[in-house]
Amino acid sequence: MDDIRNPDRELVDAVLANRPGAFERLVREYQGLCWHIIQRMVRNPEDARELCQDTFLRVHQCLHQYRYESALKSWIGRVAYTIALRHLQHKRIPLVDNGADDDYSLVDSIGDGFDLEASCADEEAARHLHAAIEQLPPLQRTLLTLYYLEETTIPEIARITGLASGTIKSHLFRSRLRLRGVLEARTGVAA
Repeated sequence: MDDIRNPDRELVDAVLANRPGAFERLVREYQGLCWHIIQRMVRNPEDARELCQDTFLRVHQCLHQYRYESALKSWIGRVAYTIALRHLQHKRIPLVDNGADDDYSLVDSIGDGFDLEASCADEEAARHLHAAIEQLPPLQRTLLTLYYLEETTIPEIARITGLASGTIKSHLFRSRLRLRGVLEARTGVAA
């Protein structure tokens, strides 16, 4: 692997060497990921902006600890997730819906025949979908965002959140079922 150019290694090396513009490039490349994770968890734009700044401050302070064991995206996502999680814990905001059934071993696949994108093909359905997503608990909003908007794989989400793959699949499955129910109730059309 040493013979292959690794863009993560090049960027990290440039930041650690204090090359002009390197850290700004890192921030530009990963600010969307951080914003998606943090905003979906905390939902308050002012808090999210501050937590994104905290994330990049932490990344800058700890980048020398990055060991290339996972993609830089996963490592930075983990930092953002941890900072948002601590914020929620400090504010005593539950990460998941306490009324939810916690038996994650029942679901092995997130495929349930429900096409999230097709269900919001028109503007009204998209508005209903986004409103329904906002009603989900922080963890489920975040997992949906990572999986569908950031197109992050389940193993990468596991590295970011520290959750088991089965737990992530279960949350995605349950979130999709919940969204389907909300969309069917609001639009009167079976999704």
